[in-house]
Amino acid sequence: MDAAHRIRSAHPGVGVVVLSQFSDALFAFELFKHGTEGYAYLLKDRVGDLDELLGAIRAVASGGSVIDPKVVEGLLARRDVRGQREALTPRERDVLREMAHGRSNSGIAGALHLSISSVEKNVNAIFTKLGLENSGDVHRRVAAVLAYLGPDPA
Repeated sequence: MDAAHRIRSAHPGVGVVVLSQFSDALFAFELFKHGTEGYAYLLKDRVGDLDELLGAIRAVASGGSVIDPKVVEGLLARRDVRGQREALTPRERDVLREMAHGRSNSGIAGALHLSISSVEKNVNAIFTKLGLENSGDVHRRVAAVLAYLGPDPA
């Protein structure tokens, strides 16, 4: 993670894709601690699909962010979600899981067999329930995933 941050410091416009052996979200949090734009955290044992890797590289190159779905799914399956995160409906969690795959609203609509309008409503509900305001400084889609997976407040 230090190398990723040094690369970004020296070359702010360069996207960074981290291939890790650790599925623990704390490692992903470390990568995203200074912002999410232009970063990807993928598990190296799951990057056998060239299209998936290229999709992540393209997303990062265009300023997006990607977190390996296994990191997200594993934590969703075993996590006792409290506070704001508890307010998410099962459908909103499905949409959030698809966000973590790096899918656009139309991609989410296709994956979940929903209308784009329905996806947009769910995405906005997620942002509202997680307290994520529209700001140019934060990529709300990645912030939503990180807020959902983050440590519980003390």
